[in-house]
Amino acid sequence: MKSITRRAVLAGGSVLPLVTSGAARAQAKFPDRPIKLIIPWAAGGPADGGFRILAESVAQKLGQPVVVENKGGAAGMLGALALQDAKPDGYTICQMHMGMLRQPLLNPQLKYDPIKDLTYILQLTGFVMGVVVRAEAPWKTLPELLDYAKANPGKLNWGTLGIGSTQHLAMERIGMAQGLSWTHAPYRGTSDTLRALLGGEIDFASESSGWAPMVMAGKLRLLAVFTAERAKRFPDVPTVRELGLEVVVDSPGGLVGPRGMDPAVVKILADAFRAAAQEPRHLEFLARLDQPLMLLDGPAYRDEMAKTMEQERALLKRLKLLPT
Repeated sequence: MKSITRRAVLAGGSVLPLVTSGAARAQAKFPDRPIKLIIPWAAGGPADGGFRILAESVAQKLGQPVVVENKGGAAGMLGALALQDAKPDGYTICQMHMGMLRQPLLNPQLKYDPIKDLTYILQLTGFVMGVVVRAEAPWKTLPELLDYAKANPGKLNWGTLGIGSTQHLAMERIGMAQGLSWTHAPYRGTSDTLRALLGGEIDFASESSGWAPMVMAGKLRLLAVFTAERAKRFPDVPTVRELGLEVVVDSPGGLVGPRGMDPAVVKILADAFRAAAQEPRHLEFLARLDQPLMLLDGPAYRDEMAKTMEQERALLKRLKLLPT
């Protein structure tokens, strides 16, 4: 057997830094090919528009195309399902929305855990939701509407874009806290809900800010918003919490990837999207839709979603919406 010389030991010791630096260089190469960004909605909607702006900016920052792929349908679940089969290499990522958290609770056939089976990259924005009535309605404030509902059990009809939607659950929380009896009417989308409201089919709507143009045109009256802060374009409209009701709904959304992503790759993506989110073009887009910027790093985003999921589970159980 050959003896191990001092020269050999020294030579061998010099290999380790080379290996380490080689791994670092390999990591620094991410991305070295196009990144696929899944939007689980049809093209042309608010989520699609905002993420296309981000994709364009991130592509410039990372030096690789960020290719948007729309996967609409199935209540926005196709993106989450696609991530279950994707490699956790950072080249397939997806817009995260509250439905991806809630739908597995409502649908046992969705065999993924929204906390354990996703890598949370970055929380980006929230949505403004509020309670609107027709301009000629007798209620000038949300307390007036709630007082009427108390005095007239079962008389009011109200609409949202669907059973189990964020808008639906937000209003149900108010109803349960106040002990109200009223009738919820689910519609296929925000535009259908608002059309029904204008047509007199329902008395009020709990919806996202698709109502903004109609409020500004004087066709609808905004009574309150569910967000933590007042909407910038409607500074005179109070939040629900300001009115003494502890219901705050920002409906945060962001960016996720498959389970098991390399933290270094997550950081590269998070840094690029965080910077893109704060650029003027994206901020202008958010302002047009009354969407607040709500940046939150991946681990904190995941922790918040885990808490939210348990809160939603309890609420859905109280509403008897959980499968038996």
